[in-house]
Amino acid sequence: MKGTPDTSRTSRTTRDIDGTLRREVPSTVGLLADPGDFAAMRDYRSFCFDHHDAYADYLRHVDALLRTLATEGVHTTVALFDPEEYADYCAEHGLDPDTAAARTRFTSGLGGPGGLPYTGQPVEELVPLLVDASLRQATREYAGMLLARAGQCADCGTDIGRASFERATEILRRLLAVAGPGHHHLVCSVPGPDEQLLAVLHAETPDDPCGPPRTEGTEALAFVTVLAAGLALGAAGGLVLRSTTEGFRDRVHGWRLDRGRLIALNAASVFDAYCTDADTGEPVAPEPGVEYCPGYEVDLPDPHH
Repeated sequence: MKGTPDTSRTSRTTRDIDGTLRREVPSTVGLLADPGDFAAMRDYRSFCFDHHDAYADYLRHVDALLRTLATEGVHTTVALFDPEEYADYCAEHGLDPDTAAARTRFTSGLGGPGGLPYTGQPVEELVPLLVDASLRQATREYAGMLLARAGQCADCGTDIGRASFERATEILRRLLAVAGPGHHHLVCSVPGPDEQLLAVLHAETPDDPCGPPRTEGTEALAFVTVLAAGLALGAAGGLVLRSTTEGFRDRVHGWRLDRGRLIALNAASVFDAYCTDADTGEPVAPEPGVEYCPGYEVDLPDPHH
């Protein structure tokens, strides 16, 4: 006599398959950056929080959601959810913004360069990291636009933006090569036509002379793009490098951007720049254990200016 099918095993196998497939589908969670953004979203009746809920309540629920997804083995990206951008998106695509479907569709497109993978961080730590990533992305895009508008060299027809990006890449390589082993903190500031461009880069150079410096990809790209924009525009910006090496005092080097060149400052100029309040112009006490050093040659003459 033919046996009865084991339906419990079939059901269990189906659940296992469904669970495996679920873990292989990535998720994106849109995070509201501050109480103001949270208040803006509460005006939608379909939003699951009402005006009796506080931003802290919202963060606790998001934190619980992220932990649940991590427990299920789901790869999750967290990105900032901007209510103004959301409203513009819905208007552009003819969507009703007061629906969960519209929020889902908008959120699905947020997991790009401005997003961060969730690795178990408390949600309170994610917010400033996401804000920094968003600002870095916006800065890179603006600097990239300036490079694209730089045009061609009147003498040889070379694309100035592309040539400046290549120079900036080589300048960064030389900066870190001469700086040697240790942790390096670089800041580049360039006045753009409409807003100030500021890029920060952290690099770790190993003791092994054959090992390349380690940098975070999007941070390095933003830094090189901002520096390239300063070179292409001939802007009067500046660059500071602070190096920390075990067993030595911290060293600070400085350069200024001048008509498309990165020019090394002497030690006195580095001291003045580093020990002056940028907003008030008042002197700031030098840090103990810090050596203010001259910059060193990292740039070559630009044949296209």
